[in-house]
Amino acid sequence: MSKVKTVKGVGWDVCAIGNAIWGGAKLADVLELVGIPNLASITPLGGKYVEFISVDKCKEEKGGPYKASIPLIQATTSDSEVILAYEMNGEPLNRDHGYPLRVIVPGVIGARSVKWLDSINIIAEECQGFFMQKDYKMFPPKINWENIDWSTRRPQMDFPVQSVICSLEDVTKVKPGKITVHGYAVSGGGRGIERVDVSFDGGKTWVEASRYQKTEIPYVADEKSSDKWAWVLFKAEDEISENTEIVAKAVDIAANVQPENVEFIWNLRGILNTSWHRIHIHTEHPDN
Repeated sequence: MSKVKTVKGVGWDVCAIGNAIWGGAKLADVLELVGIPNLASITPLGGKYVEFISVDKCKEEKGGPYKASIPLIQATTSDSEVILAYEMNGEPLNRDHGYPLRVIVPGVIGARSVKWLDSINIIAEECQGFFMQKDYKMFPPKINWENIDWSTRRPQMDFPVQSVICSLEDVTKVKPGKITVHGYAVSGGGRGIERVDVSFDGGKTWVEASRYQKTEIPYVADEKSSDKWAWVLFKAEDEISENTEIVAKAVDIAANVQPENVEFIWNLRGILNTSWHRIHIHTEHPDN
């Protein structure tokens, strides 16, 4: 987005994602133990949100703790699979990832999966923490730092459909002939990936990529064997003979598709650049 216009954010590029196996207690089960039943959207005392408080202190909170919240109904719905995690990839959670306990809110941006969990509160209104109210909100392109009103936008929760080519650098030199690309696609809210399209000529023509989560097992969105929270890996190949641009775009099961150009989704905070991923290819001919 900074190539369009300066943004205030972190230059994550295409690698700000992980795909781990988490182990822990379902938050819905823990809340039930303290008297909040499954599928509750409000408590008798008016609680509508679950707030997570971290041990971590930050300057944005004026030295107070990092915190975030999710709706109570999301926390008490078992299908949401929100967990209090103490294991990652079959091992005890390490310090960098939130030891001894962190929240995992699948299908939602990582800012809500609070690390180093200290306490959980049931509150009547959405968390008023800095990172809920004055960050991680997506504004239209016309908004700038002079006219921004944070209260006019909701905090970002689910993330939009996106895909990334991982097997090639942004500018790659190759010999003419067949080229294979690999990458991932993912969508928030548990929405599966219906299709990944890859173009080997800058978007003029498209090849539908094969999709899988486990090697050699074709992926089918919404099948019981498919993991709705995990990324979907893809593979596509075609012939190239000249300098070109390889492009990837994904479609989820709700027919959401990635936007073609970043200009149309530019925002001053620089979040959620889910535009088509483009890789520039330079062909090296023997006589050059």
